[in-house]
This record gives sequence, structure tokens and C-alpha cells, in this order.
Amino acid sequence: MSNKILYWAPRVLSLLFVAFLCLFSLDGFTEYKGWETILALLIHLSVPIIVLLATIWAWKKDLVGTVMFFGFAIYYVYTVGLNRHWSWYVAISGPAVVIGILFLIDWIKKYKLSHK
Repeated sequence: MSNKILYWAPRVLSLLFVAFLCLFSLDGFTEYKGWETILALLIHLSVPIIVLLATIWAWKKDLVGTVMFFGFAIYYVYTVGLNRHWSWYVAISGPAVVIGILFLIDWIKKYKLSHK
């Protein structure tokens, strides 16, 4: 895998993951009216904001991205529980695990190059 692709893949995918998570905040517009809508939107956007902050932090530190995205995947499974359909886990934890793996691969590659 090319160094540029390996560098950009987890970063671009994490931004797309943030956008995907933002889609879940749209249900607040159908359930609430007035100021309640703004409050619901802020609450629903709290998770994507945390993932965006983790992406920003991991932009230059691949190992941070690895830990954060694996952590997000594990935390999601923990909070949802193990009694859901498998698609619940694949839809949210799956992308987080893939992004974490890509950050890890990039970190390992950089680590090997710096210790030659």
C-alpha cells in the first residue's frame, strides 16, 4: 500500500465516519419542536464532535488514532449491549475498527522506517 494512501485513508475515513454519525442527529427534527429541537440536536451531535476531536488529535499521532477508534468501537458495543442484531455493531463499531486498524498500520510502517 502506498505511503500516501496509507496516510490519508484513516484520516479521510474518520471524517466520513463523523459525517455518518451526524446523520443520526437529523431525527431530532422530527421528534421535537422549537428550542427542544436545538437541545436535541446538540445532544445528538455530541458524539460526532468527540469523534471529530479525536480525529484532529490523531491527525499527526497515528497511535492516538488507533487507541481512540478501537476505544470507540469497544465503548459502543459496551453501551449498546450484546443483545442486539449483529448489524448494529457492524454499522458503528465496524468502521471504527477499520479506521483504528488503518491508523495502526500507518504507525507500524512509520515506526519501522524510523528504526532502521
